[in-house]
Amino acid sequence: MTLLRRTGLAVFAPLLAIVVALAISALVIAVIGENPLTAVRVMLDFGETPSQQTQAMVVVVNRAVPLFLAGLAVSVAFRMGLFNIGVEGQYRLATILAAAVGAAVALPGPLHVLLIIGVAMAVGALWAAVVAVLKVTRGVSEVISSIMLNFIALGTASFLLTGPLRGSPEGASVITTSDIPESGWFPGLNGVVTGLGLAEPRSDLHGFLLVAVVAGVVVAVLLTRTRFGFDLRATGLSPSAATASGVDARGMVIKTMLISGAIAGLIGLPDLLGTSHHYGTEFTAGLGFLGIAVALLGRNTPVGIALAALLFGFLDRAAIPLQFEGIPASVVTIIQGTIVLAVVVANQVARQITRRQAERGSARAGASPTTGDGGRTTDEREGARA
Repeated sequence: MTLLRRTGLAVFAPLLAIVVALAISALVIAVIGENPLTAVRVMLDFGETPSQQTQAMVVVVNRAVPLFLAGLAVSVAFRMGLFNIGVEGQYRLATILAAAVGAAVALPGPLHVLLIIGVAMAVGALWAAVVAVLKVTRGVSEVISSIMLNFIALGTASFLLTGPLRGSPEGASVITTSDIPESGWFPGLNGVVTGLGLAEPRSDLHGFLLVAVVAGVVVAVLLTRTRFGFDLRATGLSPSAATASGVDARGMVIKTMLISGAIAGLIGLPDLLGTSHHYGTEFTAGLGFLGIAVALLGRNTPVGIALAALLFGFLDRAAIPLQFEGIPASVVTIIQGTIVLAVVVANQVARQITRRQAERGSARAGASPTTGDGGRTTDEREGARA
């Protein structure tokens, strides 16, 4: 199979999923009595002034950063053949504990930020390790255990927020932890935005974007350029074959889930360190589940996940402008949901095409050159003459 054909098959599923999702969403908009073209115009309208346009782009990127981290966390487990459905609970529990630790200590700026990041990654990794240990010691499906642990994590976070870690006064409409001191804030990147000649946005571009980029590069190198990555992918393809080759399959399950959980612990930090500086009842939820969709659409590659995260960030930003035009914001949810369904179907179609082409290639390679002499090869005829 040529490089061009492999690339075409790689982008076929995501593009087909997006086209199908847009078609279904347009049909839904038409059914409710609105004009689909109006919805498209509103979604693509980033404002009239340079400041409004820059602000719209910053909102998209800020929303994409946690989605990228969520997709990255899910994709690491996917590469191993594991389904880490517990990313939602891992990042929520990691964020509240990181917020509590960050508010309780006073350190110089860089050390304060590193402590918060380290706590978040450690909590996420430990919570994911429970899933891994249950799988390798008791054979418990990671899907079931991670889903159940989501409920435990969310319940624990709720208890901590309303109890020992509560920082807001009694009677407050929004319950939060104590605010992290300014030394624990992650600086924004508006200087980079203005340095590129763009108008300064009203809100900061999250500086945690740099951490997300580093995480993506590290994961890409780890999975494609190291022995660990080879063992991980080999174990995902066939645990028994990997074990026969000397790979500790059980150990790989634990290591993979630890990495996936550690990345999941970072998901809430862009908002925590860049905007809110505390964890509360209004903290963004559902990023872990959206990460599954982002990973599927991005085909488990960091570059693909980044593009998928930007698409989902773009759709999220469009929700409010759509409401101003009288179009329900739930249209965005419909688009995201149909993308997930369509990408699963499209991936299966692409897989079938790849399998058939591989079978045809094997059949051609296995076919022997024949002549008219009873179907015997040239070597066989020469042997017969001798």
